[in-house]
Amino acid sequence: MKYILASASPRRRELLEQIGLEFEIIPACGEEVIQYERPEEVVMDLSRQKAEEIVKKRTEITIPEVIIGADTVVAYKDTILGKPKDKGDAYRMISLLQGNSHKVYTGVTLILRSGEKTTVHSFFEETKVTMYPMSEAEREWYIDTKEPFDKAGGYGIQGKCAIFIEKISGDYNNVVGLPVARIYQELLKLGVDIYGES
Repeated sequence: MKYILASASPRRRELLEQIGLEFEIIPACGEEVIQYERPEEVVMDLSRQKAEEIVKKRTEITIPEVIIGADTVVAYKDTILGKPKDKGDAYRMISLLQGNSHKVYTGVTLILRSGEKTTVHSFFEETKVTMYPMSEAEREWYIDTKEPFDKAGGYGIQGKCAIFIEKISGDYNNVVGLPVARIYQELLKLGVDIYGES
C-alpha cells in the first residue's frame, strides 16, 4: 500500500512520521472553494477537494494507495477564524480567543484506490481549547514572535502559545493539524491496517 499526504504542512508531515508511516507528499495547490457554513462541513469538504485534486493528478496507479487530504479551522462561536492577514488581524483573533474556549476542527478525507475501485471516506475531529486571559502586552509579545501568521486562528498550540493554553478537551494532535489516532481507526474500518496486511 502506498500512502500520499495531500499537504505541504510540516506539522502534518511530522505527525505522520511520528506514528511510523511511510508516505509521499504531493501537496494540493488548487483554490479552496468554501461551499458550506458550519465548520465541520467546511473542513470535510475542503479535505475532500484536496484529496480529489491529487487523484486527478495520478491517472495511473500500479499498487493500491491511500490519499490523505486534511483541512483544519479554528472556530469561535461557530465563526471560522482563518490565517491572519496581517498584525491587526492576528491581534483581533488572539483577543477573541484569550480568556475563552473555542473549537478546532480538522476534516480528513481518505481516498482508497485499488484497481478499478475507489472509496472516498470523509470525517471530522473536534477539540475544545480553553485559553488563559492574556494581557495586552502578552498579546503584543506573542504576535511579535511571528508565530501566528501561518496558523488557523492565529496561534500554534505546539509553539510559544503553549504557555497560554489552560486546557483542552479532545485530541491534542487534532489541534496541531492531523488527528492521527482517528485516521488509524478509520483506515481499519476501511480494511487498511498500516502495520499489517491490508
